[in-house]
Amino acid sequence: MIRSTSHPAKKTATILGAAAVALSLTFPAAAQTDDFATWLDGLRTEARDRGVTAPTIEAALGDLKPVPRVLELDRHQPEFTQTFWTYLGKRVSEKRVIRGRELLKKHAKLLARVEKKYGVQPRFLVAFWGLESNFGDYTGVFPLFGALATLAHDARRADFFRAQLLAALKLMDKGDVTAATKASWAGAMGQCQFIPTTHIDNAVDYDGDGKRDFWNSLPDIFASAANYLSRTGWQGNRTWGREVKLPKDFDLELAGMGKSMRKPLAEWQKLGVRKVGGGNLPNVDIEGAVILPAGRHGPAFMVYKNYRSIMIWNRSILYAIAVGHLADRLVGQGPFKTPRPAKEVALSRADVQEMQRILTRLGHDTEGADGVVGRNTRKAIKAYQRANHLPPDGYPSFGLLERLRGKAAKSDG
Repeated sequence: MIRSTSHPAKKTATILGAAAVALSLTFPAAAQTDDFATWLDGLRTEARDRGVTAPTIEAALGDLKPVPRVLELDRHQPEFTQTFWTYLGKRVSEKRVIRGRELLKKHAKLLARVEKKYGVQPRFLVAFWGLESNFGDYTGVFPLFGALATLAHDARRADFFRAQLLAALKLMDKGDVTAATKASWAGAMGQCQFIPTTHIDNAVDYDGDGKRDFWNSLPDIFASAANYLSRTGWQGNRTWGREVKLPKDFDLELAGMGKSMRKPLAEWQKLGVRKVGGGNLPNVDIEGAVILPAGRHGPAFMVYKNYRSIMIWNRSILYAIAVGHLADRLVGQGPFKTPRPAKEVALSRADVQEMQRILTRLGHDTEGADGVVGRNTRKAIKAYQRANHLPPDGYPSFGLLERLRGKAAKSDG
């Protein structure tokens, strides 16, 4: 599943699926006015120039056709069309918690060995496993090369997916994938859903059989995930974060993920932030940041370095919270304390695009209207809220959209 910034036209690659590394490489964008066959001819030429063998190019790209369903799914990602509570409920269900606990116990010895080598706690590895493929049940039904080619030909993120497609060809040359390999709609592979570039950089042959097998070898799967997280700076002696209670006079300008927002826990304690049950924050010398994924009326969280590592794996705020919460539930912690609201209204991608267009028209540039609530969109929402004397929580609610529509109508009149 793909994650995007709020500016799809930028050529620096964004984060995709699970365990994706943000690429610094750029690739020449294809002319998306070309028909697919013409575009594919150009890709074949580039692959040859990059050293991919002729048999691989022919087997993988010879009869390739675009997959329309891939584009449909790309436009309707659940992180951007579900509320916080709906998203969380689907991914941290009681059924998944119970099964995860059983698997955590079943694979305890293997997970302990992986933890000793890479420093990643077993509960987090099992949580990622559960979120990515439901513990290996769903590894994807789309043709790897067809899905990647469809998205590489599409203008929205052409450069990023072109890089992934070329990487997949390299993996085929190495024998890690075949022309028949199945993946997610966005080209994420195996039980931990690595994309091709991440597989190249982080996959591990932990069982020593000469292959990096993401589909059948749990040693390779767990060790590769742990290797990736370790390289992001994962802290094996810390958790991801916790639900907290904010004081009534909490300054919403202090909430956010930016580096300037991080403060020592002792400082947050002085500002009145407490554990959700009312107790003091831990007396440890670490920094945290306060986030409000459902706005000021939803739950508040104090998040730490490992949360930011989860965000490197997948740039969705909701996904990162779901991984952390599932990991907690696997070792006996309970549900979040903040009650779910009786009524929720989810914004569609079209709603978010409308919000982005209106904000930009009103002087709060979201740097594109892609329907994805990224950093630039939240920043623009906060700026609008400040300018109109609203609580600046940066949250894209339906109420905000209605207010923006009214504002736009007045300006048009």
